[in-house]
Amino acid sequence: MMKEFGFGAFAEGVLFGTAGIKVLSSKDARKVYAQTTAAALHAKDNVMAIVTAVREGADDIYAEAKAINEQRAEKPAEAVIGDTSKESAEESQAE
Repeated sequence: MMKEFGFGAFAEGVLFGTAGIKVLSSKDARKVYAQTTAAALHAKDNVMAIVTAVREGADDIYAEAKAINEQRAEKPAEAVIGDTSKESAEESQAE
C-alpha cells in the first residue's frame, strides 16, 4: 500500500511539474515575465536617481562643513573663544 501511494504521489508530481513547465514557458507567461522585469528595471532606475540626488546633496553638505572647519582653523584661538574682558569689566562695575 505504501509503495502505491509513493508511486502515485510521484506520478502526480511529475504530471504537475510537466504542466507547470509548459505554463511557465508559454508566450503569455513570457509576456508577463518581460513586463514584470521591465517594471523592476524602471523602479531600479528611479531608486538609483533618488540615491544619486541624495548622495550629491550629502557631498555638498560635507564640502560646506569642511570649508567651515577650515575657516575656523584659520582664525586665531582668541577670535573663536571671544574676548570676554569687556564683559568682565561691565560685570565688575555693576557690582
